[in-house]
Amino acid sequence: MKELVSASQDEAPSRLTQFRGGLRAALRVALDVALPPLCPSCRAPLGDGVGLCAECWSKLSLIEPPYCARLGIPFTYDPGPGLLSMEAIANPPAYDRARAAVRYDDIARALVLSFKYGDRLDLAPMMGRWMARAGRELLSEADALLPVPLHWRRLWARRFNQSAALAGTISDIGGVPVLHGALKRVRATPQQVGLSKTERADNVQGAFRVPADEKAHVAGRRLVLIDDVLTSGATVDTCARALLRAGAVHVDVLVFARVVAAVRSPI
Repeated sequence: MKELVSASQDEAPSRLTQFRGGLRAALRVALDVALPPLCPSCRAPLGDGVGLCAECWSKLSLIEPPYCARLGIPFTYDPGPGLLSMEAIANPPAYDRARAAVRYDDIARALVLSFKYGDRLDLAPMMGRWMARAGRELLSEADALLPVPLHWRRLWARRFNQSAALAGTISDIGGVPVLHGALKRVRATPQQVGLSKTERADNVQGAFRVPADEKAHVAGRRLVLIDDVLTSGATVDTCARALLRAGAVHVDVLVFARVVAAVRSPI
């Protein structure tokens, strides 16, 4: 069986990428010595601390029960165990369950943007810990974690896959191995930002595929897709469909943040 490797081994970087990454790390160490660490959300000094400042932490909206058993959307009151949201009943996804650590509010958005576009890979351990806590039920039943892949062009431009970095932290915490290469993004797609739910689904249609030589590593397995943000769910739904067609018996989704409407009620 193909070896399950850590997220740091997801894509072998070029020598130039390695050099640039090492240079950025060295510069960051130098800055940490010269300057106090800053809150990744508001840039306030943290002193000797790590993570968020007290004010930003108080504004962060963790997702806790009660929530929809299928989609993980928080309810305004507890309707009892196992109840589903109207969204889950009206438009059930291909995946079985979705869980998120936090609501995608201003604080979460700042963290995601710093992590994804600001070379703040140091945020992965903190964000991954919160995800492992939110998804402990999913992780206890999983055979492997599977980060949502980037197209090779976007991976080259960004230099790392944020989902793979999060999967590595969650794997270390939960003891569930990371399966790389089993799902490929075979078509480059425009950014989803600004698209409607229908446009998002059309945008990623056919964008993911399990290669023929990887199907043996997917068939019969219980998988957890890892991503940073869940908005409409179009991307993870398309990924789940590709994995289920390849023989996966169960696909769950675990993300750092998900978009939640201001008011959510059960049926």
